[in-house]
Amino acid sequence: MKKILLILSIVTSIVCDAQNKSIVITNGTLHIGNDSVIQNATIGIRNGKITEVIDASKSNVELGNYDEKIDATGKHIYPAFIAPNSTLGLTEIEAVRATNDFRETGIALPNVRSLIAYNTDSKIIPTVRTNGVLLAQITPRGGLISGTSSVLMLDGWNWEDAAYKIDEGIHINWPRMQTRNWNDNELSFGAAEKNKEYTKQVDELKKIFAEAKAYNDLDTKEEKNLRFESMAGLFNGNQNLYIHANNVKEIIEAVNFSKLLAIKNTIIVGGKDSWMITDLLKENNISVIVNRVHDLPEKAEEDVDLPFKLPYLLQKAGILFCLNNEGNMDAMGTRNLPFMAGTAAAYGLTKEQALKAITSNTSKILGIDKTTGTIEVGKDANLFISTGDALDMRGNNLTDAFVKGNRIDLNNEQKELYEKYKKKYDLK
Repeated sequence: MKKILLILSIVTSIVCDAQNKSIVITNGTLHIGNDSVIQNATIGIRNGKITEVIDASKSNVELGNYDEKIDATGKHIYPAFIAPNSTLGLTEIEAVRATNDFRETGIALPNVRSLIAYNTDSKIIPTVRTNGVLLAQITPRGGLISGTSSVLMLDGWNWEDAAYKIDEGIHINWPRMQTRNWNDNELSFGAAEKNKEYTKQVDELKKIFAEAKAYNDLDTKEEKNLRFESMAGLFNGNQNLYIHANNVKEIIEAVNFSKLLAIKNTIIVGGKDSWMITDLLKENNISVIVNRVHDLPEKAEEDVDLPFKLPYLLQKAGILFCLNNEGNMDAMGTRNLPFMAGTAAAYGLTKEQALKAITSNTSKILGIDKTTGTIEVGKDANLFISTGDALDMRGNNLTDAFVKGNRIDLNNEQKELYEKYKKKYDLK
Protein backbone atom coordinates (compact mmCIF):
# COMPACT_ATOMS: atom_id res chain seq x y z
CA MET A 1 0.00 0.00 0.00
CA LYS A 2 2.85 2.38 0.87
CA LYS A 3 4.51 1.65 -2.49
CA ILE A 4 1.27 2.45 -4.35
CA LEU A 5 0.90 5.72 -2.47
CA LEU A 6 4.54 6.59 -3.22
CA ILE A 7 4.03 5.92 -6.94
CA LEU A 8 0.87 8.04 -6.98
CA SER A 9 2.72 10.81 -5.20
CA ILE A 10 5.55 10.71 -7.76
CA VAL A 11 3.09 10.73 -10.71
CA THR A 12 1.17 13.66 -9.20
CA SER A 13 4.43 15.53 -8.68
CA ILE A 14 5.48 14.97 -12.31
CA VAL A 15 2.11 16.22 -13.63
CA CYS A 16 2.16 19.29 -11.37
CA ASP A 17 5.73 20.14 -12.38
CA ALA A 18 4.76 19.92 -16.07
CA GLN A 19 1.81 22.26 -15.56
CA ASN A 20 3.81 24.68 -13.42
CA LYS A 21 6.56 24.95 -16.01
CA SER A 22 6.23 28.22 -17.93
CA ILE A 23 6.71 28.10 -21.71
CA VAL A 24 7.00 30.76 -24.39
CA ILE A 25 6.59 30.04 -28.11
CA THR A 26 7.99 32.65 -30.49
CA ASN A 27 8.25 33.57 -34.16
CA GLY A 28 5.54 31.21 -35.43
CA THR A 29 2.48 31.83 -37.62
CA LEU A 30 -0.44 31.63 -35.20
CA HIS A 31 -3.85 30.43 -36.37
CA ILE A 32 -6.02 31.56 -33.44
CA GLY A 33 -9.09 29.54 -34.47
CA ASN A 34 -11.44 32.54 -34.82
CA ASP A 35 -10.55 33.52 -38.42
CA SER A 36 -7.54 35.56 -37.23
CA VAL A 37 -3.90 34.85 -38.09
CA ILE A 38 -0.80 36.46 -36.54
CA GLN A 39 2.28 36.05 -38.73
CA ASN A 40 4.87 36.60 -36.00
CA ALA A 41 3.30 35.52 -32.74
CA THR A 42 4.48 35.03 -29.19
CA ILE A 43 2.41 32.78 -26.92
CA GLY A 44 3.06 32.54 -23.18
CA ILE A 45 1.92 29.56 -21.07
CA ARG A 46 1.85 29.43 -17.27
CA ASN A 47 0.18 26.90 -14.99
CA GLY A 48 -1.50 25.21 -17.93
CA LYS A 49 -3.13 28.44 -19.16
CA ILE A 50 -2.40 30.81 -22.02
CA THR A 51 -1.21 34.06 -20.43
CA GLU A 52 0.04 36.00 -23.44
CA VAL A 53 -0.82 36.19 -27.13
CA ILE A 54 1.21 38.93 -28.74
CA ASP A 55 1.89 40.11 -32.27
CA ALA A 56 5.67 40.42 -31.97
CA SER A 57 5.85 42.65 -35.04
CA LYS A 58 3.94 45.30 -33.06
CA SER A 59 5.03 44.76 -29.45
CA ASN A 60 8.22 43.85 -27.60
CA VAL A 61 8.14 40.66 -25.52
CA GLU A 62 10.23 39.93 -22.43
CA LEU A 63 11.41 36.32 -22.82
CA GLY A 64 13.56 36.02 -19.72
CA ASN A 65 10.69 35.10 -17.40
CA TYR A 66 9.94 31.70 -18.91
CA ASP A 67 11.39 28.30 -18.00
CA GLU A 68 11.34 26.99 -21.59
CA LYS A 69 11.60 28.82 -24.90
CA ILE A 70 10.45 27.29 -28.20
CA ASP A 71 11.46 28.97 -31.44
CA ALA A 72 8.74 28.29 -34.03
CA THR A 73 10.33 30.20 -36.89
CA GLY A 74 8.83 29.01 -40.19
CA LYS A 75 6.27 26.85 -38.37
CA HIS A 76 2.53 27.10 -37.69
CA ILE A 77 0.77 27.13 -34.32
CA TYR A 78 -2.78 25.78 -34.03
CA PRO A 79 -5.38 25.22 -31.31
CA ALA A 80 -5.92 21.53 -30.50
CA PHE A 81 -8.15 19.77 -33.00
CA ILE A 82 -11.30 18.33 -31.39
CA ALA A 83 -13.00 15.14 -32.61
CA PRO A 84 -16.75 15.01 -31.82
CA ASN A 85 -18.87 11.85 -31.84
CA SER A 86 -15.92 9.45 -31.66
CA THR A 87 -15.36 5.90 -30.37
CA LEU A 88 -11.69 6.54 -29.58
CA GLY A 89 -10.72 4.52 -26.52
CA LEU A 90 -13.86 2.38 -26.81
CA THR A 91 -12.62 0.15 -29.61
CA GLU A 92 -9.29 -1.26 -30.71
CA ILE A 93 -9.92 -3.76 -33.54
CA GLU A 94 -13.47 -3.54 -34.90
CA ALA A 95 -13.32 -7.08 -36.31
CA VAL A 96 -12.51 -8.45 -32.83
CA ARG A 97 -15.67 -8.17 -30.75
CA ALA A 98 -13.85 -8.42 -27.43
CA THR A 99 -12.06 -5.12 -28.12
CA ASN A 100 -15.30 -3.19 -28.76
CA ASP A 101 -16.92 -1.49 -25.78
CA PHE A 102 -19.08 1.22 -27.34
CA ARG A 103 -22.50 -0.45 -27.19
CA GLU A 104 -24.61 -1.95 -24.42
CA THR A 105 -27.48 -4.43 -24.79
CA GLY A 106 -30.80 -2.59 -24.77
CA ILE A 107 -32.83 0.01 -26.64
CA ALA A 108 -33.02 3.02 -24.33
CA LEU A 109 -29.98 3.51 -22.11
CA PRO A 110 -29.44 7.22 -21.39
CA ASN A 111 -27.65 6.35 -18.13
CA VAL A 112 -24.88 4.41 -19.91
CA ARG A 113 -21.70 6.49 -19.59
CA SER A 114 -19.05 6.13 -22.28
CA LEU A 115 -16.60 7.83 -19.94
CA ILE A 116 -15.99 4.83 -17.67
CA ALA A 117 -15.21 2.50 -20.58
CA TYR A 118 -12.53 4.80 -22.02
CA ASN A 119 -9.18 3.06 -22.40
CA THR A 120 -6.29 5.50 -22.09
CA ASP A 121 -3.85 2.75 -23.15
CA SER A 122 -5.41 2.33 -26.59
CA LYS A 123 -2.74 2.13 -29.29
CA ILE A 124 -4.99 4.07 -31.65
CA ILE A 125 -5.01 7.24 -29.55
CA PRO A 126 -1.30 8.12 -30.06
CA THR A 127 -1.74 7.79 -33.87
CA VAL A 128 -4.54 10.36 -33.70
CA ARG A 129 -2.61 12.76 -31.46
CA THR A 130 0.24 12.74 -33.99
CA ASN A 131 -2.00 14.62 -36.43
CA GLY A 132 -3.10 17.25 -33.91
CA VAL A 133 -6.33 15.75 -32.54
CA LEU A 134 -5.84 16.28 -28.80
CA LEU A 135 -9.41 16.22 -27.46
CA ALA A 136 -12.41 14.06 -28.36
CA GLN A 137 -16.05 13.58 -27.49
CA ILE A 138 -16.23 9.89 -26.57
CA THR A 139 -19.64 8.64 -27.67
CA PRO A 140 -21.62 5.38 -27.25
CA ARG A 141 -23.42 3.72 -30.15
CA GLY A 142 -26.57 1.70 -30.82
CA GLY A 143 -30.21 1.55 -29.77
CA LEU A 144 -32.76 4.36 -29.76
CA ILE A 145 -30.94 6.09 -26.91
CA SER A 146 -27.25 5.15 -26.97
CA GLY A 147 -26.17 6.80 -23.72
CA THR A 148 -24.15 9.74 -22.46
CA SER A 149 -20.98 11.16 -24.00
CA SER A 150 -18.09 13.02 -22.38
CA VAL A 151 -15.24 15.15 -23.70
CA LEU A 152 -11.79 13.76 -22.87
CA MET A 153 -8.21 14.84 -23.38
CA LEU A 154 -6.29 12.28 -25.42
CA ASP A 155 -3.70 11.97 -22.67
CA GLY A 156 -3.80 10.65 -19.13
CA TRP A 157 -3.23 7.63 -16.91
CA ASN A 158 -6.94 6.83 -16.66
CA TRP A 159 -10.31 8.29 -17.58
CA GLU A 160 -10.37 10.40 -14.42
CA ASP A 161 -7.14 12.10 -15.55
CA ALA A 162 -8.39 12.50 -19.11
CA ALA A 163 -11.86 13.88 -18.31
CA TYR A 164 -12.43 17.38 -19.70
CA LYS A 165 -16.22 17.73 -19.60
CA ILE A 166 -18.18 14.88 -18.01
CA ASP A 167 -21.60 13.63 -19.20
CA GLU A 168 -22.13 16.64 -21.44
CA GLY A 169 -24.81 15.16 -23.69
CA ILE A 170 -27.16 12.30 -24.52
CA HIS A 171 -27.31 10.65 -27.94
CA ILE A 172 -30.40 9.30 -29.67
CA ASN A 173 -30.62 7.59 -33.05
CA TRP A 174 -33.68 8.89 -34.84
CA PRO A 175 -35.57 5.93 -36.38
CA ARG A 176 -35.07 5.50 -40.10
CA MET A 177 -38.15 6.03 -42.26
CA GLN A 178 -36.78 3.54 -44.74
CA THR A 179 -34.78 0.35 -44.34
CA ARG A 180 -32.71 -1.66 -46.79
CA ASN A 181 -33.82 -5.05 -48.12
CA TRP A 182 -30.63 -7.14 -48.06
CA ASN A 183 -31.98 -10.33 -49.68
CA ASP A 184 -30.62 -12.64 -52.35
CA ASN A 185 -32.68 -11.14 -55.16
CA GLU A 186 -30.22 -9.20 -57.26
CA LEU A 187 -32.83 -6.70 -58.45
CA SER A 188 -33.88 -5.72 -54.93
CA PHE A 189 -30.48 -6.02 -53.25
CA GLY A 190 -30.14 -3.00 -51.03
CA ALA A 191 -33.44 -1.52 -52.26
CA ALA A 192 -35.16 0.88 -49.86
CA GLU A 193 -38.48 -0.06 -48.33
CA LYS A 194 -40.71 1.59 -45.75
CA ASN A 195 -39.80 0.99 -42.10
CA LYS A 196 -43.03 -0.49 -40.73
CA GLU A 197 -41.81 0.06 -37.16
CA TYR A 198 -41.11 3.77 -37.62
CA THR A 199 -44.20 5.15 -35.86
CA LYS A 200 -43.84 2.69 -33.01
CA GLN A 201 -40.16 3.62 -32.50
CA VAL A 202 -40.88 7.38 -32.55
CA ASP A 203 -43.74 6.91 -30.08
CA GLU A 204 -41.37 4.98 -27.80
CA LEU A 205 -38.91 7.88 -27.86
CA LYS A 206 -41.65 10.40 -27.11
CA LYS A 207 -42.91 8.28 -24.23
CA ILE A 208 -39.46 7.96 -22.64
CA PHE A 209 -38.73 11.68 -22.92
CA ALA A 210 -42.16 12.73 -21.67
CA GLU A 211 -41.82 10.45 -18.63
CA ALA A 212 -38.27 11.72 -17.98
CA LYS A 213 -39.46 15.34 -18.13
CA ALA A 214 -42.36 14.64 -15.78
CA TYR A 215 -40.03 12.79 -13.40
CA ASN A 216 -37.49 15.61 -13.31
CA ASP A 217 -40.23 18.20 -12.74
CA LEU A 218 -41.16 16.52 -9.45
CA ASP A 219 -40.00 18.24 -6.28
CA THR A 220 -39.77 14.95 -4.39
CA LYS A 221 -39.27 11.50 -5.87
CA GLU A 222 -40.57 8.44 -4.07
CA GLU A 223 -38.38 6.09 -6.08
CA LYS A 224 -35.10 6.90 -7.85
CA ASN A 225 -34.99 6.22 -11.61
CA LEU A 226 -31.42 6.23 -12.91
CA ARG A 227 -32.46 6.50 -16.54
CA PHE A 228 -34.55 9.60 -15.92
CA GLU A 229 -32.01 11.09 -13.49
CA SER A 230 -29.37 10.97 -16.23
CA MET A 231 -31.64 13.02 -18.56
CA ALA A 232 -32.26 15.92 -16.14
CA GLY A 233 -29.70 18.15 -17.86
CA LEU A 234 -31.59 18.03 -21.15
CA PHE A 235 -34.49 19.97 -19.68
CA ASN A 236 -32.53 22.57 -17.69
CA GLY A 237 -29.94 23.31 -20.38
CA ASN A 238 -26.95 21.63 -18.72
CA GLN A 239 -26.73 18.88 -21.35
CA ASN A 240 -26.92 18.71 -25.12
CA LEU A 241 -29.29 16.43 -27.01
CA TYR A 242 -27.51 14.87 -29.99
CA ILE A 243 -29.95 13.48 -32.56
CA HIS A 244 -28.32 11.25 -35.17
CA ALA A 245 -30.28 11.74 -38.41
CA ASN A 246 -29.46 12.19 -42.11
CA ASN A 247 -32.64 12.13 -44.21
CA VAL A 248 -34.37 15.50 -44.61
CA LYS A 249 -37.76 14.26 -43.35
CA GLU A 250 -36.14 12.57 -40.37
CA ILE A 251 -34.25 15.76 -39.49
CA ILE A 252 -37.48 17.79 -39.67
CA GLU A 253 -39.27 15.35 -37.36
CA ALA A 254 -36.29 15.32 -35.00
CA VAL A 255 -36.33 19.14 -34.78
CA ASN A 256 -40.09 19.13 -34.10
CA PHE A 257 -39.57 16.47 -31.43
CA SER A 258 -36.99 18.69 -29.72
CA LYS A 259 -39.33 21.72 -29.88
CA LEU A 260 -42.24 19.73 -28.46
CA LEU A 261 -40.21 18.79 -25.38
CA ALA A 262 -38.60 22.24 -25.05
CA ILE A 263 -35.07 20.80 -25.21
CA LYS A 264 -32.74 23.77 -24.85
CA ASN A 265 -29.65 22.54 -26.74
CA THR A 266 -30.17 20.28 -29.75
CA ILE A 267 -27.55 19.19 -32.29
CA ILE A 268 -28.08 17.11 -35.43
CA VAL A 269 -25.36 14.52 -35.97
CA GLY A 270 -24.79 13.29 -39.53
CA GLY A 271 -27.06 15.76 -41.30
CA LYS A 272 -26.38 14.72 -44.90
CA ASP A 273 -29.57 16.48 -46.03
CA SER A 274 -29.19 19.42 -43.63
CA TRP A 275 -28.34 21.79 -46.49
CA MET A 276 -31.95 21.46 -47.72
CA ILE A 277 -33.51 22.87 -44.54
CA THR A 278 -31.08 25.50 -43.30
CA ASP A 279 -33.89 27.99 -42.60
CA LEU A 280 -35.52 25.53 -40.18
CA LEU A 281 -32.20 24.80 -38.48
CA LYS A 282 -31.34 28.49 -38.15
CA GLU A 283 -34.81 29.38 -36.85
CA ASN A 284 -34.48 26.78 -34.09
CA ASN A 285 -30.79 27.42 -33.35
CA ILE A 286 -29.82 23.86 -34.33
CA SER A 287 -26.15 23.06 -34.94
CA VAL A 288 -24.88 20.23 -37.15
CA ILE A 289 -22.04 17.76 -36.63
CA VAL A 290 -21.34 16.93 -40.27
CA ASN A 291 -20.42 13.31 -40.90
CA ARG A 292 -17.54 12.17 -43.13
CA VAL A 293 -16.68 14.77 -45.70
CA HIS A 294 -14.65 12.01 -47.37
CA ASP A 295 -17.70 10.03 -48.44
CA LEU A 296 -20.02 9.34 -51.36
CA PRO A 297 -23.43 11.02 -51.73
CA GLU A 298 -26.38 9.33 -50.05
CA LYS A 299 -28.53 9.43 -53.20
CA ALA A 300 -27.67 8.43 -56.77
CA GLU A 301 -29.03 11.70 -58.22
CA GLU A 302 -26.87 13.95 -56.04
CA ASP A 303 -23.64 15.63 -57.10
CA VAL A 304 -20.68 13.35 -56.49
CA ASP A 305 -18.91 16.16 -54.64
CA LEU A 306 -21.88 17.08 -52.40
CA PRO A 307 -20.22 15.70 -49.22
CA PHE A 308 -17.18 17.88 -49.95
CA LYS A 309 -19.37 20.98 -50.41
CA LEU A 310 -21.75 20.41 -47.48
CA PRO A 311 -19.64 22.40 -44.96
CA TYR A 312 -19.59 25.37 -47.35
CA LEU A 313 -23.36 25.19 -47.87
CA LEU A 314 -23.92 25.28 -44.10
CA GLN A 315 -21.37 28.09 -43.66
CA LYS A 316 -23.09 30.11 -46.38
CA ALA A 317 -26.46 29.65 -44.64
CA GLY A 318 -25.07 30.74 -41.26
CA ILE A 319 -25.41 27.34 -39.56
CA LEU A 320 -22.94 26.46 -36.80
CA PHE A 321 -21.31 23.16 -37.76
CA CYS A 322 -18.28 20.98 -37.14
CA LEU A 323 -16.82 17.79 -38.63
CA ASN A 324 -16.71 14.17 -37.44
CA ASN A 325 -15.78 10.72 -38.76
CA GLU A 326 -18.53 8.30 -37.63
CA GLY A 327 -18.70 5.02 -39.54
CA ASN A 328 -16.59 1.96 -40.16
CA MET A 329 -13.16 2.27 -38.56
CA ASP A 330 -14.08 5.69 -37.22
CA ALA A 331 -11.66 5.55 -34.27
CA MET A 332 -8.50 5.03 -36.32
CA GLY A 333 -9.86 7.18 -39.14
CA THR A 334 -10.13 10.13 -36.75
CA ARG A 335 -6.49 10.90 -37.58
CA ASN A 336 -7.84 12.16 -40.94
CA LEU A 337 -10.02 14.83 -39.32
CA PRO A 338 -7.67 17.70 -40.29
CA PHE A 339 -7.59 16.48 -43.88
CA MET A 340 -11.40 16.44 -44.00
CA ALA A 341 -11.22 20.10 -43.04
CA GLY A 342 -8.64 20.58 -45.78
CA THR A 343 -11.02 19.05 -48.33
CA ALA A 344 -13.81 21.39 -47.13
CA ALA A 345 -11.39 24.27 -47.72
CA ALA A 346 -10.86 23.07 -51.28
CA TYR A 347 -14.63 23.12 -51.85
CA GLY A 348 -15.66 26.58 -50.71
CA LEU A 349 -14.47 27.32 -47.20
CA THR A 350 -11.47 29.48 -46.47
CA LYS A 351 -8.61 27.76 -44.65
CA GLU A 352 -9.47 29.56 -41.41
CA GLN A 353 -13.17 28.66 -41.70
CA ALA A 354 -12.16 25.03 -42.24
CA LEU A 355 -9.91 25.23 -39.17
CA LYS A 356 -12.86 26.48 -37.10
CA ALA A 357 -14.82 23.38 -38.16
CA ILE A 358 -12.44 21.23 -36.10
CA THR A 359 -11.59 23.72 -33.34
CA SER A 360 -13.71 26.69 -32.19
CA ASN A 361 -16.98 25.56 -33.84
CA THR A 362 -16.62 22.14 -32.22
CA SER A 363 -15.89 23.68 -28.83
CA LYS A 364 -19.03 25.86 -29.07
CA ILE A 365 -21.22 22.90 -30.00
CA LEU A 366 -19.81 20.75 -27.19
CA GLY A 367 -20.05 23.59 -24.67
CA ILE A 368 -16.32 23.85 -23.92
CA ASP A 369 -15.58 27.11 -25.77
CA LYS A 370 -14.85 29.03 -22.56
CA THR A 371 -11.69 26.96 -22.02
CA THR A 372 -10.59 25.68 -25.44
CA GLY A 373 -11.10 25.89 -29.21
CA THR A 374 -9.02 29.03 -29.75
CA ILE A 375 -5.62 30.27 -28.63
CA GLU A 376 -6.59 33.21 -26.43
CA VAL A 377 -5.50 34.56 -23.07
CA GLY A 378 -7.18 32.78 -20.17
CA LYS A 379 -7.94 29.56 -22.01
CA ASP A 380 -6.30 26.18 -21.43
CA ALA A 381 -3.01 25.73 -23.28
CA ASN A 382 -4.36 23.13 -25.72
CA LEU A 383 -2.28 23.69 -28.83
CA PHE A 384 0.41 22.31 -31.11
CA ILE A 385 3.16 23.37 -33.49
CA SER A 386 3.41 21.99 -37.04
CA THR A 387 6.17 22.45 -39.59
CA GLY A 388 3.56 23.19 -42.26
CA ASP A 389 -0.14 23.51 -43.01
CA ALA A 390 -1.82 21.09 -40.58
CA LEU A 391 -4.88 20.73 -42.84
CA ASP A 392 -2.68 19.28 -45.59
CA MET A 393 -1.17 15.82 -45.16
CA ARG A 394 2.06 17.11 -46.70
CA GLY A 395 2.40 19.84 -44.08
CA ASN A 396 0.87 18.15 -41.02
CA ASN A 397 4.04 17.35 -39.12
CA LEU A 398 3.86 18.09 -35.39
CA THR A 399 6.99 19.02 -33.48
CA ASP A 400 5.36 19.99 -30.14
CA ALA A 401 1.91 19.54 -28.61
CA PHE A 402 0.37 20.55 -25.29
CA VAL A 403 -2.84 19.81 -23.40
CA LYS A 404 -3.45 22.04 -20.40
CA GLY A 405 0.19 23.02 -20.68
CA ASN A 406 1.43 19.43 -20.45
CA ARG A 407 3.73 18.34 -23.27
CA ILE A 408 2.23 15.42 -25.22
CA ASP A 409 4.28 12.46 -26.41
CA LEU A 410 3.97 12.46 -30.21
CA ASN A 411 5.46 9.02 -30.69
CA ASN A 412 3.30 6.03 -31.66
CA GLU A 413 3.64 2.40 -32.68
CA GLN A 414 3.46 3.20 -36.39
CA LYS A 415 6.36 5.63 -36.08
CA GLU A 416 8.36 3.05 -34.15
CA LEU A 417 7.78 0.42 -36.85
CA TYR A 418 8.75 2.92 -39.51
CA GLU A 419 12.04 3.70 -37.76
CA LYS A 420 12.69 0.01 -37.09
CA TYR A 421 12.39 -1.08 -40.72
CA LYS A 422 14.00 2.08 -42.06
CA LYS A 423 17.05 1.15 -39.99
CA LYS A 424 16.87 -2.53 -40.99
CA TYR A 425 16.94 -1.76 -44.71
CA ASP A 426 19.20 1.27 -44.33
CA LEU A 427 16.73 3.60 -46.02
CA LYS A 428 17.56 7.29 -46.16
